[in-house]
Amino acid sequence: MLAAGSASVSTATAPPLVDPFGRAISYVRISVTDRCDFRCVYCMSEHMTFLPRAEVLSLEEIDRLASAFIRRGTRRIRLTGGEPLVRRGIIDLVTSLGRHLKTGALDELTLTSNGSQMARHAPALFAAGVRRVNISLDTLDPDRFARITRWGRLPQVLEGVAAARDAGLKVKLNTVALAGENEDEIEALMQFAAANGHDLTLIETMPLGEIDGDRVDQYLPLSKVRRDLARRYTLTDLPHRTGGPARYVRVEELGLQLGFITPLTHNFCESCNRVRVTATGQLFMCLGQDDQADLKAVLRRAASDAASDEAAIDAALDEAIARKPRGHDFVIERRGARPAVQRHMSLTGG
Repeated sequence: MLAAGSASVSTATAPPLVDPFGRAISYVRISVTDRCDFRCVYCMSEHMTFLPRAEVLSLEEIDRLASAFIRRGTRRIRLTGGEPLVRRGIIDLVTSLGRHLKTGALDELTLTSNGSQMARHAPALFAAGVRRVNISLDTLDPDRFARITRWGRLPQVLEGVAAARDAGLKVKLNTVALAGENEDEIEALMQFAAANGHDLTLIETMPLGEIDGDRVDQYLPLSKVRRDLARRYTLTDLPHRTGGPARYVRVEELGLQLGFITPLTHNFCESCNRVRVTATGQLFMCLGQDDQADLKAVLRRAASDAASDEAAIDAALDEAIARKPRGHDFVIERRGARPAVQRHMSLTGG
């Protein structure tokens, strides 16, 4: 078990991480597990082989690595999976990382979830300093939900969404737009989000990892969705930017903030301020590229004294960020069903 604040990481600052294109790395997504209690059709195969536990970073290693990023200028950290709330001891990790919120070194600690375990963990997340969560919700129809997630139950997720709100967490719902599956339900999801005080973001399916179906069949361009919505609603562009992929509008008739994540119809890389760390400690400088840096090896080689540990991690981070590319190359029409990269989203982290 990880004791809160137990990691012996220096509070000294170091030069910020800046990539070759002048983008400061202020946002890191860290996958705490590749395991999930769903098997969503656009994310993974139904019969997944997950990583041996020995290959996954320990909670202490995740804490050390997150703290190193914070020391180098990271202001926001998002914990992801798989499903992060299935990781044993996850609340201990969140509580430990919450110390950086208290010192002001970190602006925000957030979490992405499928909602299945949220009902029992939401109060503890709020107590640890989390103020905002993203929860996946692709449909409000129970049968369709079971078909998309394969193993999921809609009432359990809706209970989790309500529990997060009741605990004081701001909820953003994430919906993957799937042609022939949930495109007829987007307005219902918008109305649900607005009625319950949530934001909603629509996401194009991304060509990561082999799945059982054909992504060309799944692909629904959000440019088309937005044009269709604009015929029925007043969509006002918002200046809100996180450095990430979403572009936001306000749906005036609903009072809803609606986001569009469009890796295929609109490359969102020009302002990318983020990197991703997998559950095995592989740092991916770009979601859509295969180049990676092995931070697990650095963490496990590092000497026990804090100064040497910091120097080794700093050197690895500097070398990796110097290779961050300008952008990705997601083109689903050209690649067809073949993924742009072989790793599943559950390994990289959402």
